[in-house]
Amino acid sequence: MARALAAHARPTGPNRDQDYVIAVCMQPTHNTVIALLSTWKAGAAYVPMEPSFPQGRITHILKDAEPSLIIYDDTANPSMFAGSGVPAVSFEELSLEASALPADRPNDDEVLVKMDADSIAIVLYTSGSTGIPKGVRLPYSAICNRLWWQFRTFPYTDTENTCVWKTALTFVDSVCEIWGPLLHGRSLLILSRETTRDPQKLVRVLAEYQIKRLVLVPTLLRSILMYLSLTPSERPLQCLKVWICSGETLGKDLASQFFQYFNDQNGYKLANFYGSTEVMGDVTYFVIEKVGQLDMFPSIPIGAPLDNCAVYLLDEEMNPSRESEPGEVWVAGRNLARGYVGGQAPEKFCDNPHAAHPDFSRLYRTGDFGILEKGMVLFAGRTDSQIKIRGHRVDLLEVERAVNSVHGVEKGVVLCYGLTSGNPEILAFVTVQPDARLAGHHIEASLKNSLTQYMIPQVTVIEKIPLLVNGKVDRQGLLKMYENTNNNDDDAIPIDIDYSGVSPKDHEVARILFETVGEVLGRAARGVLSVKAGFYELGGNSLNSIYTITRLRDKGYFIEISDFLGASNLGEVLSHLTTNPDESRESDDAKFAVRAVRPEHKDPVIEMIVSSFYEKAELEQFLKHEIAVRDYAHCIDECWEPLLAADLSVVLEDSSGTPVAVALNFDAREEPEIELSGGLAKIMTFLEYVEGSVRDTMLPEGKGAILHSFMMATDATMSARDNVLAIRALEVATERVAREKNFRGVFTTNTSPLTQQLGTDVLGFQTLLDYQINQYVDPNGDRIFGRAPDDMRAIVCWKPQLGTDVLGFQTLLDYQINQYVDPNGDRIFGRAPDDMRAIVCWKPVD
Repeated sequence: MARALAAHARPTGPNRDQDYVIAVCMQPTHNTVIALLSTWKAGAAYVPMEPSFPQGRITHILKDAEPSLIIYDDTANPSMFAGSGVPAVSFEELSLEASALPADRPNDDEVLVKMDADSIAIVLYTSGSTGIPKGVRLPYSAICNRLWWQFRTFPYTDTENTCVWKTALTFVDSVCEIWGPLLHGRSLLILSRETTRDPQKLVRVLAEYQIKRLVLVPTLLRSILMYLSLTPSERPLQCLKVWICSGETLGKDLASQFFQYFNDQNGYKLANFYGSTEVMGDVTYFVIEKVGQLDMFPSIPIGAPLDNCAVYLLDEEMNPSRESEPGEVWVAGRNLARGYVGGQAPEKFCDNPHAAHPDFSRLYRTGDFGILEKGMVLFAGRTDSQIKIRGHRVDLLEVERAVNSVHGVEKGVVLCYGLTSGNPEILAFVTVQPDARLAGHHIEASLKNSLTQYMIPQVTVIEKIPLLVNGKVDRQGLLKMYENTNNNDDDAIPIDIDYSGVSPKDHEVARILFETVGEVLGRAARGVLSVKAGFYELGGNSLNSIYTITRLRDKGYFIEISDFLGASNLGEVLSHLTTNPDESRESDDAKFAVRAVRPEHKDPVIEMIVSSFYEKAELEQFLKHEIAVRDYAHCIDECWEPLLAADLSVVLEDSSGTPVAVALNFDAREEPEIELSGGLAKIMTFLEYVEGSVRDTMLPEGKGAILHSFMMATDATMSARDNVLAIRALEVATERVAREKNFRGVFTTNTSPLTQQLGTDVLGFQTLLDYQINQYVDPNGDRIFGRAPDDMRAIVCWKPQLGTDVLGFQTLLDYQINQYVDPNGDRIFGRAPDDMRAIVCWKPVD
């Protein structure tokens, strides 16, 4: 095969990096492994491509990697390669040609290049922070260093005969999954994507083959534990001793659930790996063998370096940060890639000023922050300039440009304070021109013309911007200055309160209201809290209005959303507050008329979907370059007739009969297959990823049980107040449909902070999965939402309805009693009939 492959590739020649690269576009089978080994024996590196890749990604990889040959199987469409100028041959054709060639080892003159440890073995494409796929050049030395460390640290046992390959070939974890077992003479069980996505099928296969180690993302681990909890008397995975989590943040709660199921006395290991494609997948690790280890650190560490690797936590001066202070994570050692195809992004790899050995002479910049604690590295977030302020995404560079454009400003530096504490604020430190008479509030007022309210920073005018010795801004120094000015007291109310106009009998209630508003707005509040101050003028918005309402409820004071949003000032809010949660009020839901979706609603529905999702949705912003407005029209076209037939969707009409909001709903077990492409297809794949395991393992089975609220949109011209009211009215209308149609409950995923807050704190939805969006790895191995901040979540939730279950309890486990085996091995209820059940249930309390 190597001879045949080399003969096809030689005429094309190497790429601009002087690498011979063979593109392998095949589904995982034994033939794929043969193709990869043949590529190596021929003196070339392989670059994998999924047959299901969109045409744009295929075209980009072929143009960028400049492969000498494409090998494809019968699942790939050869027309995808047409026009690329790269010769393509099917695996079957190559096999036929190879059968007529000598089978001994090829001579040096028969291979494309004589390979050594520094030669490139694999090129893997990863989107990176720019969203443009870059090819990572991985040498044999990096692969071998990673594998030899694995063999020493997690050795194969004598009874470990079979291992699994389940990760896509385009993702770096596949390298160790494939070559680790094969180099140790173990059998390789190739799992389909369908099996991997179905916890029931996956657990059955892992148990059948007595698999003893598994690499998986924490989300899949959560799904497996959910499934295992449904049948607690069965213990199908007792042989699986080594569980390796990578690709996402491993939370303490999930690790605790793991050891609740797998007793920490029986030799189970839960490992947390950290890395990226540029460092051969993994560069640090932390192994948990006892549940008590979870109490040693504030979060689960990403750990210590692998053999022959080093991790540096450096400040802006490239000096090591102090222990317990964050530093940017840089990596050196034998796991490093040789850079990117074509020498792209050279700033990511640089010389190491701290190197004491040639093996550590190059550094790779990860773009992450880390903290050293007790000899272990803890992940401390990303270095990107994009942050989240009360549900809104803000680019600090955009704010900084606006500050520096204000007339009279000499130089402005914009930073975020309090990101890790969960109450982030935007700060601007400004020096002004000598002849300018500018105070902080003057600059803030000017910024109202160029920035939306939530983007306006708290401006501090200073005499001089502090600099580091290299001339860069001392950002940490500015934040320290701010902390010292504010006494470093995050619990204090940072703004003044004026009780003028408050009657003595209302003084205590006013104190609760003012302090609550102060807690929510924090240092971002602008002005004095008084009965005359408007919530929105103080810096409030639709999201933190809901926070305020729910915090007031926690303190025993209640107000209708419509009353709070409609109040012109805090005095009106005060007049509506009550200590009686059941006190009846005129509902503002009557503002809208609820109608079932009908054919004539199609055009306004499409318009609302476009304005709500394309323009404002959380997920779309990361993939806008792959989404066109017409894609939403196509999506609605595809599902419009099934939507009408299902008769589960509703629109809201205003007083003139104009549709102003819509909720599109389906029976979760009868949703139509929709053919989508580009970024919209990726978003739908992500939503199915987070919803699938919850829907299929935690919710009632069968048709007519789960009402799936899958799209909700409002008119772009709505005010913030009406927008909140409309969303609540849609939720209420959808619940009414669920009751009338005898569904067991409403199921939905919220990525908007506003709908998340409304759903959980006001409307009583139960959170079944809280997923950190930037940890998602798509089927192509890309972190398509990698630039999202850590607090951007997808909340998968459920609200049970009364219907047939009169008291509204939700069934979490329906257990057949005669299947129980007690600790002595006896079926003590063995004579019970099959329909005698133990129903474990739950009812959330508002």
